Parts: sequence; structure tokens; C-alpha cells
Amino acid sequence: MSDAIDMQMADMRAPSAFEAIEARIDAIGAGRISSARAGAAELLLLGEAVLEQWVAARDEQPTTDVREGFRLLALHRQGAKGEPSFNACRETCRELVYHYNLITTADLSVAASERTLSLMALVTKHLCLFVAGKMQVAGLGEFCCAAKPLRADGQ
Repeated sequence: MSDAIDMQMADMRAPSAFEAIEARIDAIGAGRISSARAGAAELLLLGEAVLEQWVAARDEQPTTDVREGFRLLALHRQGAKGEPSFNACRETCRELVYHYNLITTADLSVAASERTLSLMALVTKHLCLFVAGKMQVAGLGEFCCAAKPLRADGQ
């Protein structure tokens, strides 16, 4: 990765990290990026930055490990330990990896790459909004019958 992206990622660990991450996701989704490959790489890093926020909020050091070849998946695994409702975003993380792989390894047309990047931006934003919401509402991500107490409390 370039030094500029590394510096942007470091800046996104500030208190307004989610707003900065979301703004960058929106910019990439709107096509303000040099190429689909560059956008995919940055969106993957933004997904990692989101999960780093969650892990750091739990007073843990974000892992540098990889799982199935991706740090994003290792960060999700770390973040879900002791927090079963955090598994709600597991498939979102896997979908990010899937779109990254499509853009960087498949022989897609320019138009298909741009559409896939746009979808990847939406998935990354979904992860960002989920984790930001989870940090505000501890029960977010609990489904079906388990979510009834949240709905009953008006959350």
C-alpha cells in the first residue's frame, strides 16, 4: 500500500473515525478513485479500520494476523470473541473479501469492475454503520426472538 493510504488509515483512528471512514467510502463509491483495483484495496483497508475501532473500544490490541489470507477476517474473529452478536457482520466481512477478489483477480470489464466496486462500497458502508451502531447499542445484531427485548425497550 502507498504511504498516503497508510497515513489516511492512521488518521481514521481519531474520535471521529467512523465519520471519516464513511466519507471516504462514499467518495470511492462515487467513483472518486484512480482505478477499481485501487478502490478495492482501499475499501478492504477501510473495513479493517472499522473493525480496528471495535477491537480498540474493547481495550484490545487489533491483531496483525490473517485468516484465510485476509486481516479483515482475523479482525472479525478477534472482535467476535466473547460477543456472539458480533457474528452478525461475519458474512459482510466475507462479502468484502469476495468483491475484493473479483476486482483484483477476475478478468472483468471496466464497467463490471466499476459496478463491483460500487457494490463493495455499499457493503463496506454497511459494515461501518453496523459497527458504529453496535458501539452505541450493545445488543445490535441479535436476531429474531433474541431481539425482542431491544424492540420492547424502544431501541
